[in-house]
Amino acid sequence: MIEVHRLTKRYGAVTAVDGLSFQAPDGQVTGFIGPNGSGKSSTMRAVAGLDRPTAGNATVDGAPLREHPVPQRTLGVLLDASRIPASMTARAHLRWLAAAGGLDDRRVDTVLQAVGLAHAARRRVGALSLGMRQRLGIAAALLGDPGTLLLDEPVNGLDPDGVRWVRHLVRSLAAEGRSVLVSSHLMAEMQLTADRVVFIGAGRLLGELDIADLDEGTSLEDAYVRLTAGMAR
Repeated sequence: MIEVHRLTKRYGAVTAVDGLSFQAPDGQVTGFIGPNGSGKSSTMRAVAGLDRPTAGNATVDGAPLREHPVPQRTLGVLLDASRIPASMTARAHLRWLAAAGGLDDRRVDTVLQAVGLAHAARRRVGALSLGMRQRLGIAAALLGDPGTLLLDEPVNGLDPDGVRWVRHLVRSLAAEGRSVLVSSHLMAEMQLTADRVVFIGAGRLLGELDIADLDEGTSLEDAYVRLTAGMAR
């Protein structure tokens, strides 16, 4: 599971995350919701071990990711699929990641098949559509068969069939007992995908909500508007 405890991250004079605490439990999809500039990406980078917290901590299975012997087996990460090197083929990119992480090379074709990219394995990344690059990024996150997934805007660039595929994928991963933390701006989709949501704003926790606790006829967007209106008062 993911645990964030009083996490603070400052970049110079800017406080991106301000004493944030929440959990993403095993066996559930946790939605991570907030406006642009709310601190979602900074929080996810801290969980992934890419940025050191200014204060507090972010752990996966009880320890910072950098302390796990094989990080890719612990946490699968999708942050920005557009940064995958354009000159590499899809298979070469995954083989490079597998080699770097000490993973079994046979996982490469397994995850390519799982994300529907087996037919495009030999294509260069630069020739892939945005949606196909998103699928490749998800394949990279699955490469180590991790118990925890952290996915930043995984449906970005996907067509409706692709969005539906991601929804079923993350729910099936959670059903296997994994922790899945997913950020998204699409509240209607998050309502269909997540078991629970964490709302943040200005780097702080605004509230948490189990989707099952929404009143009949109330949307996640309605709940978010009411919550932020209450904070404003």
